[in-house]
Amino acid sequence: MQQRALGRTGRSVSAIGLGTWQLGADWGAVTEEDATAVLAASVDEGVTLFDTADVYGDGRSESIIGRFLAARPGHGITVATKMGRRLAQEPENYSPENFRAWTDRSRANLGVDTLDLVQLHCPPTAVIEDDATFDALDALVAGGAIAAYGVSVETTAQALAAIARPNVTNVQIIFNPFRLKPLDEVLPAAEAAGVAIFARVPLASGLLSGRYTATTTFASDDHRTYNRHGEAFDRGETFSGVDFETGVAAAAELAAALPDGVSLPAATLAWIASRPGVTSVIPGARNVRQAESNAAAAALLEGGFDLAAFDRAVRDVYDRDLRAAIHPHW
Repeated sequence: MQQRALGRTGRSVSAIGLGTWQLGADWGAVTEEDATAVLAASVDEGVTLFDTADVYGDGRSESIIGRFLAARPGHGITVATKMGRRLAQEPENYSPENFRAWTDRSRANLGVDTLDLVQLHCPPTAVIEDDATFDALDALVAGGAIAAYGVSVETTAQALAAIARPNVTNVQIIFNPFRLKPLDEVLPAAEAAGVAIFARVPLASGLLSGRYTATTTFASDDHRTYNRHGEAFDRGETFSGVDFETGVAAAAELAAALPDGVSLPAATLAWIASRPGVTSVIPGARNVRQAESNAAAAALLEGGFDLAAFDRAVRDVYDRDLRAAIHPHW
């Protein structure tokens, strides 16, 4: 597994990390035993980055990670958590007092004195543009509550604003074959600034797993059912904002472009990780098989797979089927 520099922190993280929203059981039941098995399988495959948030399962994801790591001293894992969604996403709620309360809660959940990395969890643009936001984050670093901070964003404009901040370690943004706009400006700007990029929602909420058909359904408590049109949060978070049936057809086209023996999710993760400026890709996994499959995609970065050919297929499908609906929005 390739290890890459985490911005200017002196840490390194794996090219394929692990997103842990699903371990909070917010979109389908996951037992703690199964969650722990996913974490262990990922570590065994060389994963050194866990991405979580204080609202995933109302702290359940953080707490499971904390208990898992406590049993593995010297683990070498970087835990990137997020804060900012425990209250309404209104600028006045992003205060030093709330930052302190949220980070204290995450420190307790994870069982650590200092959080490795805290990311603002898709805050309003006004928060990213406010100097006071970063003064408060700098104070948390100076006080030892956090070691570094970053920003998770919805749009490329927000990403560019965050990258311009001198002490931002990373930006987390949706980037996958159905969401190519970050290629235009965000990845080059981050690379030039020494800011790490975490590619989130890399499989477009499962569309790029290649397992879905136009008739696939999801549980009522799954965001892929209740947020398809942005009813609960930004619609770009669910299927990357792509119409479900359009996405199923686009995924089938991409799968057909692959050689025998290479799966669509593995090709997708390797393609994302191979783009200049990307530090780590953070797919989720609900079971050990998925965790092992995600991590194994890193092997495609070492040769034997024609990434250039897949890149051409990605751009062709995007330009024909998705660009008009997706590119202007995010």
